[in-house]
Amino acid sequence: MAYWQHRHARINGIGMHYVEQGEGPLLILCHGFPHLWLSWHRQMPALADAGWRVVAPDMRGMGQTDAPVDASAYDIDHVVGDLIGLLDHLGDEQAVFAGLDFGLFTIYDLAHRHPERVRGIIALQNPHFPDRPDISPLAEASEWAKEHFVHIDYFVPVGPADRDLAARPRTFLHRLFYALSGDFHYIDIWRHPPGTSYIDALPQAPPLPWPWLTEWELEWFVSEYARSGFTGGLNWYRTMDVRWAQRASYRGRKTSQPFYFIGSDRDVDLEVWHGDDPIPAITDHHADVRRVELITGAGHMMQLEAADTVTALMIEFLKDLA
Repeated sequence: MAYWQHRHARINGIGMHYVEQGEGPLLILCHGFPHLWLSWHRQMPALADAGWRVVAPDMRGMGQTDAPVDASAYDIDHVVGDLIGLLDHLGDEQAVFAGLDFGLFTIYDLAHRHPERVRGIIALQNPHFPDRPDISPLAEASEWAKEHFVHIDYFVPVGPADRDLAARPRTFLHRLFYALSGDFHYIDIWRHPPGTSYIDALPQAPPLPWPWLTEWELEWFVSEYARSGFTGGLNWYRTMDVRWAQRASYRGRKTSQPFYFIGSDRDVDLEVWHGDDPIPAITDHHADVRRVELITGAGHMMQLEAADTVTALMIEFLKDLA
């Protein structure tokens, strides 16, 4: 078996860290916040054994990839440029892309802007952009935050959230991973009033290990964010309105690439952020939908919570695509 290879390269003007395993056609795995390349570590060996060259980058602002302080460096031009630069660095014209959360939205942007570079899309949890055409994401979050705590609105001001999370990275990640999982109903944190800090809004988490998370896995996330801080990840939120505006030219258009979807029945994003009935709406956003699968019992941390099922489905999708 080939093992993980950690790489560092200068790509699109920043230092990027990525982890590579296997040989064959290229598969790039893109994470969200507050995740890392490690979010995919349970999938990577099996995907490599299935005949793929698997590459999992630390996305801009997180892990060992550089984190520009200026939020303007997280617009679509920059984050899509990172994926184009990674493809060029790896020497491939195109790849299959799999992603979740901000990583998946970047894949969607790439698929619209540079469709020739995307061989196929495997989407986890987020079936399409959550953007509404009539109101920007931060304006919508601000309206909600008048009534109750909303993490997006909490993240927007520069400084308070950065300092609070950096001061308590283990507490934050321990509680958040539990809150995002299928073991907790994430929307319950909305019971807290406006002005609550995120850490205080999150539930107390049971001690590790959990059935789906070990102590060393949490410690990896904690050590990376303790070193890097959280500003890079928060800047993805601070530029949500910028990216929303940049999508105007292709808002309402469908992706053209083969599209596969894996969701879970306890995911907060599917419950709240993608409309009242997001699964049937998938064909409104993607022209070539090949398969849609839902996993029971898992939440937003599905690569870890339901690792074997996610891996098996991804391998099935890749066989179909190949």
